[in-house]
Amino acid sequence: MSEKPCVLLGVTGGIAAYKSAELVRRIMDLGAEVHCLLTENAARFVTPLTFQVLSGNPAHVDAFEPVRDWNVKHISLAERADLLVICPATANVLAKLACGLADDLLTTVVMAASSTAPVLVCPAMNPRMWDNGIVRENVQKLRNRGFLLAEPEEGEMACGDSGKGRLAELSVILERIKGLLA
Repeated sequence: MSEKPCVLLGVTGGIAAYKSAELVRRIMDLGAEVHCLLTENAARFVTPLTFQVLSGNPAHVDAFEPVRDWNVKHISLAERADLLVICPATANVLAKLACGLADDLLTTVVMAASSTAPVLVCPAMNPRMWDNGIVRENVQKLRNRGFLLAEPEEGEMACGDSGKGRLAELSVILERIKGLLA
């Protein structure tokens, strides 16, 4: 019997982070193992414990947390990845990745994993931010480097604004994940 595919799910600090908790279970329903990496800001929206319980695996936030078995966490996680999904991807993380910054666990794992596994980014932000020329340039840089994108959708935001920037529907993201794992 073959090993389950491994999906690393990066969660960043936007209100759409709560939707990623459901995505964990839906990815597992595809027969994949899920390991979650949260930015510190994401952990303010949804606790690491939520992701740990849903995935059955430790949820990682801190690159420097003590470990029982020796491993370099960002490398050992990257080596497992068949796919890396960042959902939601904030303007901040898009900028970091476009510039090659690796200053937290999630971005260091992306830098280590993106040469061997596909990376699907799922942006979610206010329409004013999504329409910002800098964000658009960063998205284009990522596309040019082979990153894949689940385009944000039109809709109402948590702040009451409306427009393009809302996280793509989980069913759309899940279809992309299924295709990438196939």
